[in-house]
Amino acid sequence: QLTPSSFLRIGQLSNVDLNEDIHELETELPRQRPNEIPHNEKLLSLKYESLDYDNSENQLFLEEERRINHAAFRTVEIKRWVICAMIGILTGLVACFIDIVVENLAGLKYRVVKDNIDKFTAKGGLSFSLLLWATLNASVVMVGSVIVAFIEPVAAGSGIPQIKCYLNGVKIPHVVRLKTLVIKVCGVILSVVGGLAVGKEGPMIHSGSVIAAGISQGRSTSLKRDFKIFEYFRRDTEKRDFVSAGAAAGVSAAFGAPVGGVLFSLEEGASFWNQFLTWRIFFASMISTFTLNSVLSVYHGNAWDLSNPGLINFGRFDSEKMGYTIQEIPIFIFMGVVGGILGALFNALNYWLTMFRIRYIHRPCLQVVEAMLVAAVTATVGFVMIYCSRDCQPIQGSSVAYPLQLFCADGEYNSMATAFFNTPEKSVVNLFHDPPGSYNPMTLGMFTLMYFFLACWTYGLTVSAGVFIPSLLIGAAWGRLFGISLSYLTKGSIWADPGKYALMGAAAQLGGIVRMTLSLTVIMMEATGNVTYGFPIMLVLMTAKIVGDYFVEGLYDMHIQLQSVPFLHWEAPVTSHSLTAREVMSTPVTCLRRIERVGTVVDILSDTSSNHNGFPVVESNPDTTQVAGLRGLILRSQLIVLLKHKVFVERANLNLVQRRLKLKDFRDAYPRFPPIQSIHVSQDERDCMIDLSEFMNPSPYTVPQEASLPRVFKLFRALGLRHLVVVDNRNEVVGMVTRKDLARYRLGKEGLEELSLAQT
Repeated sequence: QLTPSSFLRIGQLSNVDLNEDIHELETELPRQRPNEIPHNEKLLSLKYESLDYDNSENQLFLEEERRINHAAFRTVEIKRWVICAMIGILTGLVACFIDIVVENLAGLKYRVVKDNIDKFTAKGGLSFSLLLWATLNASVVMVGSVIVAFIEPVAAGSGIPQIKCYLNGVKIPHVVRLKTLVIKVCGVILSVVGGLAVGKEGPMIHSGSVIAAGISQGRSTSLKRDFKIFEYFRRDTEKRDFVSAGAAAGVSAAFGAPVGGVLFSLEEGASFWNQFLTWRIFFASMISTFTLNSVLSVYHGNAWDLSNPGLINFGRFDSEKMGYTIQEIPIFIFMGVVGGILGALFNALNYWLTMFRIRYIHRPCLQVVEAMLVAAVTATVGFVMIYCSRDCQPIQGSSVAYPLQLFCADGEYNSMATAFFNTPEKSVVNLFHDPPGSYNPMTLGMFTLMYFFLACWTYGLTVSAGVFIPSLLIGAAWGRLFGISLSYLTKGSIWADPGKYALMGAAAQLGGIVRMTLSLTVIMMEATGNVTYGFPIMLVLMTAKIVGDYFVEGLYDMHIQLQSVPFLHWEAPVTSHSLTAREVMSTPVTCLRRIERVGTVVDILSDTSSNHNGFPVVESNPDTTQVAGLRGLILRSQLIVLLKHKVFVERANLNLVQRRLKLKDFRDAYPRFPPIQSIHVSQDERDCMIDLSEFMNPSPYTVPQEASLPRVFKLFRALGLRHLVVVDNRNEVVGMVTRKDLARYRLGKEGLEELSLAQT
């Protein structure tokens, strides 16, 4: 028998229960933790709630909107632009902070290890150097993993799947908290410095989203501070729009690609989109990349030369030296196929690994041990590869940051060390730009093979880390290898410049793993600063996506599915026209009368078996037996605010209610509405009546019960709904469609599958 609390630490993206207060009552019970957790990917979890993207247009809302005149609307619009500018500036600054700290710490580590290796190469005993390197890595990663595993498990991974869910309309607990941001930034610094096969680009997207969610609310619930600004934006609608701007600013700071950022938000994220939003998001992205650029330029000592648009800079690709000819197009397409197959292999391996982790490595202490093991193994593999490699290159004219001599002659360095003995970003740039002949094919082949498995093992550890850079690095290595073998085959003809093929390989590998097309093409174009490659990059990414999708889905979608999140894709499943709303909806529906007993409301809200969040309001006529027609819809959060302020009919008649509730009272309680257990209702108050007519939404969206599933899906997804009421021809409530009812149906291998719902 598993208690709900034993499911807290499931999976590395594990979430904490929503009802923290109830949870504190339960902790007195002894906890038994099972060794194996049965996990089935054919489940949808009930612990995720939807966002209320649709405004509740009750009387209070309409009165407030009518009071606001044209000038006030203009100030709201100006505030939106100010918030977007602040999001851009802060995201840029966070990116600068990460970059500068990583550069200094990693530089320090590599210098120490390099001096040590140089010392021991002369007099023997290199195993000490290996020990030093492995210990340094493991200890740094241990700190980074402990803060994630024990303080904020949501900060694990790259955070892109969680932000994708949030923009899709799923409320994932703790995902946009200040605490998550702090842990994320520290965690990503530690994991990159700890030499894991990770990048710092993915987590920037999550960090940007947290910054956006925090600024737009004008207060911090973690710090218990309310700055009394931007109160108009305290609702899910506005918050989610700002979060999409934050995600775009994150992409833009990471890759120096503002347009790519906007397209990322559009492609991966928001289900609901408007044109004004696009322009504001683009503004935030531009500001973010400009801030990063100017701060880093000042830091590197050339204040007027803005040459660092993003955290990863691919360097300039000159079209004159590296153009492409028409006969190379088939070669690029073939590289796309290879990238798709390798990406599918990566995802399949990672899938089995994640299933294993969810089942067995669900305790925080085990997760930390695993992270340390991976760090030590990464250092060991790197050391052994450098030790066994006999690939020596002359130091003159090469731009190696930490040249390791090891067993090479004087004035030469070990070229395997440029790949392993460096942060992944620098290795990618080296693979793109080093002159032909800098790498031995054997070196590249071994490196690709080892790094592929290391990166696959690392993604999904309990550390904050992105998968962008490792995939680029794997792809750049085999792409360069491909280019070298081409020039062997064509007897060194001029067009086989290995750098160009490294770029295409990187695009193919990344596209094969994450399966983004539009935004990734633009990001790669902006990061290389070259439009000529737009067409081949697009071809490569399309081929990689088509080939990869044939085998297995993208990495982020896979992790979303493993988390059992009710995620709504762009379209309803193709074969679902046979289903109607009557078969999809949940029944029976808990309805409230327009004037309802307080006791009934409290009992309905306290009932844990049916944890509903929206209640249709029906006409209250006690004399007839029939159920009356639908009058409106009221949310759990609104009912809780009403009970908390004790807005009862009797008290209003006795003039006990101090004032009418305003919309501000609902906004002040957002986003953490108190649980019903914390609200005390006395026995006398239970007999009072509560009038819902001015608080309910009098015009909820409804569908007739004969509507087909695709039609219901389109309405639900395009408007970002949370509840859709199903009515019969007499306008009586027969059922309710929520996100889980729609996400349950999925296209499987055999056609339409229906997933089961589970509490965990």
